[in-house]
Amino acid sequence: MRQKTLGLAASLLALTAGMASAESTVRFWYHFDNADNPMDELVSTFEEQNPEITVEAENIPWNSYYDNLYTSIIGGNAPDAAMVKMFAQPRLIEMGALEPIGDRIDSWEGKDDLQDNLLELTVAEDGSSYYLPVQYVVLYMYYRPDMFEELGLEVPQTCEEFREAANALTRDTDDDGQTDVYGFGFRGGKGGHDHWASFTLGREGADLTDNIESEAAVAGTQFVVDLFREDGVFPPSAPNDGFQETIGAFKAGKTAMTIHHIGSANGMVEALGDKVSAAPVPECGGGRWTAYGDESTAVMSSAEDKDAAWKWISFLSEAGNNALFNEATGQLPVTKTDRDEWSLHPKRFVEATAESLPFANLLPNRPETSDFVNTVWPVAMQRALTGEITAEEMNAEIAELYSE
Repeated sequence: MRQKTLGLAASLLALTAGMASAESTVRFWYHFDNADNPMDELVSTFEEQNPEITVEAENIPWNSYYDNLYTSIIGGNAPDAAMVKMFAQPRLIEMGALEPIGDRIDSWEGKDDLQDNLLELTVAEDGSSYYLPVQYVVLYMYYRPDMFEELGLEVPQTCEEFREAANALTRDTDDDGQTDVYGFGFRGGKGGHDHWASFTLGREGADLTDNIESEAAVAGTQFVVDLFREDGVFPPSAPNDGFQETIGAFKAGKTAMTIHHIGSANGMVEALGDKVSAAPVPECGGGRWTAYGDESTAVMSSAEDKDAAWKWISFLSEAGNNALFNEATGQLPVTKTDRDEWSLHPKRFVEATAESLPFANLLPNRPETSDFVNTVWPVAMQRALTGEITAEEMNAEIAELYSE
């Protein structure tokens, strides 16, 4: 009798232990600035579908997000999963903080519904996958279809066609002897490296870190300089123009083309209605290059239940859930299904984004890139546009930065 009682007690203990191990909590960190936060609804739906998993989602302020994340990792209190950007990936890998998820992605039913090139863009330098895309933007060209139609112009597909169109669109429309519409709104101030890159880095033989002094790369910089100094198709303020100036000039009808992403689309339509459309950036020197704005999720290597953490982040990148997630961010869903049904931005801008994904790129994840973006590029570009240095000298300054 005693043996039976002990056996029953042991069975109950084993059952209780099994039940405890089957219940998991996933601590998830993310950053949403939008007050209309859908996370509670997403967590509720996930927990209904996965009653054995509890999700604790914490919205961390963006300004301190990565400081908090790095500190939590060092202190042994990291979340189980988190939103992450590509610029942080090298440091997170160096800290041993990321769990490889390539095998999980390959066996995941949602993989085939992800938009083209997203997984390739988030692969680490070691060839492993640590990130699962959750939202994105890609830069493309905004243009004025009414102005193109008026002048009988086609949307430019190459740099040569772009130059011809920009020259034709630069004109004095009120006959006062002064140019009042410029062909292109170029961002010569900080952040404008993406404009320059679209005319330069797609060229065969051009590479930012390894071959920026090549003939092809210098030709790209010279092309930009010539558009301003010889053709005069940029506004005179271009060497100092930032985001507000380029977007404001386009909305006001002072420029006929510019480059940005879908985050500006609704404001453009509010200002211009159907007199604004979008197309991929032109092919220059044999290829195309445009900037990719990333946001992904990752499973942290310290997660107690990595299967549960993966189940949660993959849920966020599945059709329907991903659309709800992105309704609060102003960026685009990563699934083909949600893209086809997306209604928060006019379809022509969604299509231009998707068409640009195959040649979208990120700047290299290297310490020097911060200096390139914040100081070296804007200072050198301004000096080149004003004639203080040549295109060759500008590219040499970039090469020197990346050779240190």
